[in-house]
Amino acid sequence: MTSIALSSAAPTGLKVDAVVVGVAPGDDDVVLLPGSESLDKALKGSLAKLLGQLGATGKADEVTKLPAMGAAKAGLLVAVGTGPLAEAGTPARHESLRRAAGAAARALAGRQSAAVALPVLDDADAAAVAEGITLGAYTFDQYKSGDPTTPVGSVTLIGPGVKAKGVKDAVARAETVAVAVNRARDWVNVPPRDLTPATFADAATKLAKSAKLDVEVLDEKALAKGGYGGLIGVGQGSANPPRLVRVAYRPSRAKKHVAFVGKGITFDSGGLSLKPADSMVEMKSDMSGAAAVIAAVHAIAQLGTKVAVTAYAAMAENMPSGSAQRPSDVITIYGGKTVEVLNTDAEGRLVLADGIVRAAEDEPDLIVDVATLTGAAVVALGKRVSGIMANDDDLGARIHDVAGRAGEAMWPLPLPVELREKLDSPIADIANIGDRWGGALQAGLFLQEFVADGIGWAHLDIAGPAFSDKPFGYTPKGGTGAAVRTLVHLVEDVAADI
Repeated sequence: MTSIALSSAAPTGLKVDAVVVGVAPGDDDVVLLPGSESLDKALKGSLAKLLGQLGATGKADEVTKLPAMGAAKAGLLVAVGTGPLAEAGTPARHESLRRAAGAAARALAGRQSAAVALPVLDDADAAAVAEGITLGAYTFDQYKSGDPTTPVGSVTLIGPGVKAKGVKDAVARAETVAVAVNRARDWVNVPPRDLTPATFADAATKLAKSAKLDVEVLDEKALAKGGYGGLIGVGQGSANPPRLVRVAYRPSRAKKHVAFVGKGITFDSGGLSLKPADSMVEMKSDMSGAAAVIAAVHAIAQLGTKVAVTAYAAMAENMPSGSAQRPSDVITIYGGKTVEVLNTDAEGRLVLADGIVRAAEDEPDLIVDVATLTGAAVVALGKRVSGIMANDDDLGARIHDVAGRAGEAMWPLPLPVELREKLDSPIADIANIGDRWGGALQAGLFLQEFVADGIGWAHLDIAGPAFSDKPFGYTPKGGTGAAVRTLVHLVEDVAADI
């Protein structure tokens, strides 16, 4: 992991391999952002012109490298674009700094050390930069036979504001959250032959015990005995049986309790409703929701947030075989409600239903489920925006606001009452699919059926952002750790209201 230090020294005098400065779009040459003054002075005011000659425009994620030419003890200068930088204290500004820091960290892979002189005005700016560095430095190459890609070893955040009150704690918190995101990314990136429900449950257990959290794992025998028909039905076609993992964080004198439920389909072939071959390539990421909730509760415990949190990770592998569930089968979800399975590729909602009903037994104030649930959400919102559905408009608006502050793009979607009849079944309490129109909304309506009365509930469909086909900003190619930051911020937000 890249280490982060703080210094108020000028970037010209630090003994590092590279110095990073920020630039924004200008009318002619790029605009140098605060932090670059001493370097520009050493270059006799020519830094912006030099960068312009090299093609720099200051747009977001753009990285331009040039020799330091004696302007600093570092041998390399790195200018990273922020795009138009918003005013202090705004989520837009923090996200611009986070992305710029992440792009710089990716560009510095293989370097031993760097100084980052982005325009940090307060602790929130510093936290955004630190988070961007830790996220952007992420690599996953454990399956490559050549020399590994080494992330930048150490980064020093520099500037007059980095030693201000609160900055050190803000940076430490940002690192904790970013490490949790990277842990979720690791799980998503592991090939499905190596991350079965059992091995995933073992990894989650090990992590939970490292933080002295309560952990319980139900295997296939316990699930069958307990009546968890969703997990059993989805997992019955695989040689790798399902698991339900429960991780509980119980701080002393907690007055609120939040439950997370994560979809953990370690590989989704579609079952007998088989996916096209091209659609299976990213399906190792179908456990991103479970990865997010386990990583988030661990981070929340490390931060000592005074809210009780219980995470349920519903893990199964959805495979076709002679023992697989069939379209038109009827299963009984935990708690007794029956479901006609019309499409075995709509399996995530089945395992989530088990998890949601079980989570309600803990009597939380709020349940949030996280899932790579529908292709319809990707069609509606694209690859970088998650959908939010909730049984209360104020709750949906709150999560939208929290996600924005966390730096994750999410958008509220409705739960239209008139679509509920699409899920009617002639032989069971509900069918697992309706028609093709509004598929993401119908999935949300299905899940809402399993939420106990009186409990606030929100559903995050992260099908688009959970897996990226190319790197950008602080986001790598592959698993992204989507929703971890939002979950942590949400629990902190709940704690702030107590």
